Amino acid sequence: MVTASRDSKSGIEALSRKDFVSDQEVRWCPGCGDYSILAQTQKLMPELGIPRENIVFISGIGCSSRLPYYMNTYGFHSIHGRAPAIASGLKASRPELSVWVVTGDGDALSIGGNHLLHVLRRNVDLQIILHNNQIYGLTKGQYSPTSELGKRTKSSPAGTIDAPLHPLTVALGAEATFVARTIDADPHHMVGVLERAYQHRGAAFCEVYQNCNIFNDGAFAAFTAKEVRADRMLYLEQGKPMIFGKERNRGIRLNGLTPEVVEIGVDGITEADLLVHDETREDPTIAFMLSRMSYPEFPVPVGVLRAVQRPTYDALMAAQIEHAIATEGPGDLRDLFVEGDTWTVE
Repeated sequence: MVTASRDSKSGIEALSRKDFVSDQEVRWCPGCGDYSILAQTQKLMPELGIPRENIVFISGIGCSSRLPYYMNTYGFHSIHGRAPAIASGLKASRPELSVWVVTGDGDALSIGGNHLLHVLRRNVDLQIILHNNQIYGLTKGQYSPTSELGKRTKSSPAGTIDAPLHPLTVALGAEATFVARTIDADPHHMVGVLERAYQHRGAAFCEVYQNCNIFNDGAFAAFTAKEVRADRMLYLEQGKPMIFGKERNRGIRLNGLTPEVVEIGVDGITEADLLVHDETREDPTIAFMLSRMSYPEFPVPVGVLRAVQRPTYDALMAAQIEHAIATEGPGDLRDLFVEGDTWTVE
């Protein structure tokens, strides 16, 4: 099987987006944000220079989890919430593969919460793309772990009393080494974030705000709509001050330990007073702060919140096995089975 490094496309047959489009009919509701995520994923794949047979998309259950059907690569539509576990096993046994986990806010953060936490803390070298529409779409409109407090749905007719989870905060709490967010309505930004996730060595977690126009239409429109986006979203750029607004005249600064929105040029405030984004900071405090910022009090941050380096689980495991073989020999499966406490029943 041909393999490709992440830094070179030499010797790899040139592919186009069409090569990554399967022959399956795309079965999402017209207007669903998943179409945008699928299109940008298919657009990115040929740019990575990897043979299709070396790419695997693994999903759980939900609308988002149909995506592997539509990618002309290997894929695995697995069981509810277990995609991270299956992906971990695949990456551990076949480290040369590019493994992508596709999941939703319900699949990943309810039944799959345990598996998500552990794949992140272990830093398995794969990409996790979480489609967040703040609703259960496949099961027809029940509230999800990310639905806002008081959300009225079929399963919460008087309004949900559950405090919502914040996916990026959860990922940071699990010690994820790469944490990012993008939106379905900004394809250019999404492709950039997905490419950054691929380039990262370790578990890369990307949340995508994705509109469910049937059961939760407009959940993010207050800040993602094109006409208001500049004033209500904060596009994070490494090493640059946190500036936003159509006139690029507003920013984020720290007042002690508390972020605040300020206007450049007012009360003597300059760009030098603003918080400078540093995604490589080992201390996750600022990344946590960004993960909690929400509209209307703050602009909604998108981009890479954290990107730090730590040994990957699969690399550590391979080194441990190599050391064990070097010091103790290759081993024998039969000897292992009969090792320790054994007895014969006559």
